Amino acid sequence: MKIQNALHMALAVLLGLAGLQAGAQNVIKIGEINSYKAQPAFLEPYKKGMELAIEEINSAGGLNGRKLQLVTRDDNATPGDAVRAAEELVSRERVDVLAGGFLSNIGLALGDFAKQRKIFFLASEPLTDKIVWQNGNKYTYRLRASTFMQVSMLVPEAAKLKKKRWAIVYPNYEYGQSAAATFKQLMKAAQPDVEFVVEQATPLGRVDAGSVTQALADAKPDAIFNVLFGPDLSRFVREGNTRGLFQGREVVSLLTGEPEYLDPLKDETPNGWLVTGYPWYGIQTPEHKAFFLAYHGKYKDYPRLGSVVGYSTIKSIAEGIKKAGSADTEKLVAAFAGLQVVTPFGKISYRALDHQSTMGAFIGKIRNEGGKGVMVDYRYLDGANFQPSDSEVKKLRAAD
Repeated sequence: MKIQNALHMALAVLLGLAGLQAGAQNVIKIGEINSYKAQPAFLEPYKKGMELAIEEINSAGGLNGRKLQLVTRDDNATPGDAVRAAEELVSRERVDVLAGGFLSNIGLALGDFAKQRKIFFLASEPLTDKIVWQNGNKYTYRLRASTFMQVSMLVPEAAKLKKKRWAIVYPNYEYGQSAAATFKQLMKAAQPDVEFVVEQATPLGRVDAGSVTQALADAKPDAIFNVLFGPDLSRFVREGNTRGLFQGREVVSLLTGEPEYLDPLKDETPNGWLVTGYPWYGIQTPEHKAFFLAYHGKYKDYPRLGSVVGYSTIKSIAEGIKKAGSADTEKLVAAFAGLQVVTPFGKISYRALDHQSTMGAFIGKIRNEGGKGVMVDYRYLDGANFQPSDSEVKKLRAAD
């Protein structure tokens, strides 16, 4: 009897393991790593966008009968923790692909991890150009319009202002440094007599807005290029308004038109800044209308730019797996070269040359309307039109 019971127990264990294996084979696991605690304004809507896309795909039957499963980890806004989370996702969770990243230094660390471990990584949000150029590798693709692309969209308008003396303020880490350097390079090319009279590089998340504002004012610039975002932006705007820094000066500002960063400014929103952003309330394309209705229907809230990025991240991975016919890393890497994806911003493609998507951005001006910041006079610029030449990219990109 004891032997028979033991046999029954062993059989049950084996059947249970077989069931788990079969279940695992019916699921495609996406391991996603991000700075959720450190950057909630962007990443809470981003996660909602991902979950909406997962729900849509799974309710339609998944991918060839396999459901998508999202497994997220917080990187504590440090590259070391991001790499440890990636290792845990790959080794313990056995994820099929990696995605995510918000801060550029973390995106670079995850890209290097993907190269070392030979696993596909879609960098959804990090904007540094190094991800697809100097540090680019076979296993890493990037979704969002890069620093170079977004600065390239703003520079022609900045040059039209015909302001000679410029001040620059930026967060002192990879993204901010890259944005400042690119702005100087492209402005010099567009307007050779331009001067950069002062630069303020501030610790990310810890801007001393009073001293920064005073340093900019003391230099008496004609215009300001701002790269601060999040709480740093709010502090800078408040102090700048108080001290009259923006009166009579043009301001060109990356990311400020994104609702994540514009909405918190409320009645402190300055008028007339030239920005990149996301005017969700005025985009009338069929793709965006469908996305807005689905997002609002699920969350009873309006989307932020993070929502679009999260949604498009999952849709891109799903299209790549469909094209590859598999979640196999090598097949997926090959499938993403030239891959086309329909996003809320329309159809985009992933360039085979450098693994950068052609997702564009909206540029326009911000205006204070009844104590709330909105974008006006905006237009969407296709990212495909704001890339360096192929020969320049080949020089920049390291061999895979």
